[in-house]
Amino acid sequence: MPGIATLGAEVTHISPNGLWLLVEDEELLLTYEQFPWFRKATVDQMSCVERPTKDHLYWPLLDIDLSIESIRAPSAFPLVAKSVI
Repeated sequence: MPGIATLGAEVTHISPNGLWLLVEDEELLLTYEQFPWFRKATVDQMSCVERPTKDHLYWPLLDIDLSIESIRAPSAFPLVAKSVI
């Protein structure tokens, strides 16, 4: 009997250029250039990610909300807030 599917996201790698995120079986890159809020965040802050809905990611320690679609196609979402960190 298969298990129950659950929502989840996991940071798999942090580099000088950005962070890699695994969402189900898809790996996504969040570059600091496109997602500047993560540039000065700590490993703990970046690693604490929640997935409250299928297309919504939330970093509670940074108070950052992103849609998964905005990560897949950042050029479709040209407005970027300034980083406060």
